[in-house]
Amino acid sequence: MKLRHCIALALACGASQPALAQSGDTGTWTANLRYRHETVDDDAFARTADADTLRLRLGWSRAFASGFSLGIEGEGVAELNDRFNSGANGETAYPTVLDARALEVNQAWVGWRGQRAGVVLGRQRIALDNQRFIGNVGWRQNEQTFDALAVDAKPSEKVTLRYYYLDRVHRVAGDDALSALARERSLHGHLANAAWTAPVGTLVGYAYLLEDRDVATASTRTLGLRWTGTRALGTDSFGWTLEGARQRDHANNPLDADAGYWLAEAALTRGAVTGKLGWEHLGGDGGSAFQTPLATLHAFNGWADKFGTTPLDGLEDRYALATGKFGSGRLQDKLAWTIAFHDYSADRGGAGYGTEWNASLGFPLPGGLTGLVKLADYRSDGFARDTLKAWFQIEWTH
Repeated sequence: MKLRHCIALALACGASQPALAQSGDTGTWTANLRYRHETVDDDAFARTADADTLRLRLGWSRAFASGFSLGIEGEGVAELNDRFNSGANGETAYPTVLDARALEVNQAWVGWRGQRAGVVLGRQRIALDNQRFIGNVGWRQNEQTFDALAVDAKPSEKVTLRYYYLDRVHRVAGDDALSALARERSLHGHLANAAWTAPVGTLVGYAYLLEDRDVATASTRTLGLRWTGTRALGTDSFGWTLEGARQRDHANNPLDADAGYWLAEAALTRGAVTGKLGWEHLGGDGGSAFQTPLATLHAFNGWADKFGTTPLDGLEDRYALATGKFGSGRLQDKLAWTIAFHDYSADRGGAGYGTEWNASLGFPLPGGLTGLVKLADYRSDGFARDTLKAWFQIEWTH
């Protein structure tokens, strides 16, 4: 039986179980409601986008004594106005805010877990390491999920092995996107990830072989190593991330691609504040560049999202970031802030792309709600156009 047929069976099993649960064990229910206003002032457009969207996510799961479990999660996104291009509403005179209307099964899976291994089959959320290569894009209203087979094993307390077979990716643009390729992609992907927790930190080796059957130039083979760790410095702590990878063309890719990636980041935590300095390199030779199309891209290279696709001349991102918490009384350490600066340039030729400031403040609200205000200010130096983005968000989770 082909994997997509197995996944269809998992979807059907997940969808049929809530009615069964009413006769006895009700399992575990989850809910999330998120309202967001996003403003985008992009100099490439005469109009400013003002997007109001509302996301509702409802999930149910149940674990059985035999180690088996199953779950299903539905997701709906409503466009509350039409003053933005969602990718589904046809409003192309406005800048894009990729939070399109949607009503779909976000997850539906069956799984088994023993003492040292587990298997999950079906539509599921996958987030590996820092999500630079594979992630769920949790920032967008409609998250990214995969039709996949996931296997993990823990042969010892210090070693974790993971393998995934990817059959299909469901993109953040949703099933109503005007572009079929923005809705989902057919894949033939193998992901292997091995992590070892050692005295010198955590070492991760990975091999990601992705064949994209819909976009041949997105088929790549990526091999890499990642090292993270922390050390106490009296009452402070020092942390680091070092990572390197090589990406080549794979399967049906017509390009002769060969690009490197590396990341060097140092972090210092003092009290409630953490500061970071980093340099991320995505190689490019003018004909092709290091790409990560299945990543949680919003978390990298600035919140203005100007580099979701790596320029063909590559990308150098030198950045500084500080994050922390403050507040007093009932708000003691409940106000979370972040500020970051990015300086972008090309790998090939070294031309400047631009700079960007990011800032955010998260805060609690009555009734178990949380609030967030967020800002991204990108200033072009020849790449794309000046862009200012601002967000206001209210979220409830149960």
